[in-house]
Amino acid sequence: MRDRREPLALAVLCLAAFLASLDVFIVNVAFDAIGKDFGGADLTTLSWVLNAYAIVFAAFLIPAGRLVDRYGRKGGFLLGVGVFTLASVACAVAPGVWWLVAFRVVQALGAAILTPASLGLVVAAARPEHRERSVRIWAATGALAAAFGPVVGGLLVSIDWRWVFLVNVPVGIVAMVGAWLVVPSSRELTPTPFPDMLGAIAAVVGIGGLTLALVEGPDWGWTSSRSLVVWLIAVLALAVFAVSNARHRSPLLSTALFRVRAFAWSNVAALLFGVPFAAGLLVNILWLQQVWGWSAITTGFAVAPGPMMVPIFAAVAHRMAARIPVGMVVAAGCLLFGAGAVLVSMSVGPDSDYLGAVLPGWVIGGIGVGLALPSILSSATVDLPASQAAAGSATVSMFRQVGMVLGVSLVVATVGAPVGYAAAHNAFQHAWWATAGVAVAAALAAVFMTPARKTAATPEVALTTA
Repeated sequence: MRDRREPLALAVLCLAAFLASLDVFIVNVAFDAIGKDFGGADLTTLSWVLNAYAIVFAAFLIPAGRLVDRYGRKGGFLLGVGVFTLASVACAVAPGVWWLVAFRVVQALGAAILTPASLGLVVAAARPEHRERSVRIWAATGALAAAFGPVVGGLLVSIDWRWVFLVNVPVGIVAMVGAWLVVPSSRELTPTPFPDMLGAIAAVVGIGGLTLALVEGPDWGWTSSRSLVVWLIAVLALAVFAVSNARHRSPLLSTALFRVRAFAWSNVAALLFGVPFAAGLLVNILWLQQVWGWSAITTGFAVAPGPMMVPIFAAVAHRMAARIPVGMVVAAGCLLFGAGAVLVSMSVGPDSDYLGAVLPGWVIGGIGVGLALPSILSSATVDLPASQAAAGSATVSMFRQVGMVLGVSLVVATVGAPVGYAAAHNAFQHAWWATAGVAVAAALAAVFMTPARKTAATPEVALTTA
């Protein structure tokens, strides 16, 4: 019975993981349509549709994983998918942009629960000899979501942007029914300590405050009273997080892990590379739609070639890492991404020239992501004890999500709301060059992240990397 159910269980769990990852990438293409539908909402406001999801997902990924380990992964998975699906319906019927942001927060909570639960169930459902293969298949769904997200988003927005969220409903129902029927129950035999929820909430407030200060700074004034108050709240919240994290039995971030050099630098690289990774996608989409006036569906297909490079060059990076220090492979990927951004910035003009101005730099950037991102995630935990691999993997994923929040904020702060082509071209140039600059910083950090050991990561290492 287990042999027959194993592939079905894997398919169901991968479907749900794909759903959670897809929502990170699918919404970018819908920005223009959402803004027009909600009375011309500006980029600063719309950025919270992405950032609210990423902040909450990042902060609650680790505590949610601990809770589902403690109370049962199957029940947690069903709860997470249910919350995600209902929140998707709420997003689709949202009467205003801030209602949409609020429902995205709920959606992110569901994603934070279902993601670690789904992988824990993948490991539990697979026979020992199949576990590594099953985990690799599960993790690959994240790359597929990145590749298909803009295309699917473009197709759905051509009907109505609300379908970007409604498409989650039938998939969520299938995942819940499938999990109920074919996925076996699983939980930790030794109860884990209750996670640091105060620290998680403080992290949301701190990262959210930092993001608010960055995106509103150009309009409010960087030294205005409002900006200073928000900066102060962010600093105080992060201080509360640091104190709670240091004292709690089950902290959000294990400080002991950061004494391992390769792991510490992997997190720095994940944070820094998350910035251009998110900024590059958003700034190119905004250029195609708002400057060249392309439709959502055309933009989606135009963006697709970049993400399609990722799985191909992730395999290339895996082979290169057998002969070259993985930190150098990641550094090369970061530099290629930055070079791609610079190439696009130097090539674009007022006339639509996708093949000559956008595609070459975008493909180079996709190659860079393929070399960098999967290698950061897979090698971060190699030097950690096996018992800490899952916690380490969740930590590096959290830092990547925070980097993506900062990347969206970077685009908002640099692009703003320019009037006329000359102003738009100047603003977008700043965004592309800032993206390239942070990519170079990520490359410098990556040099130090090569693990001392060359052993392959265990299946559990990929726990939250999708």
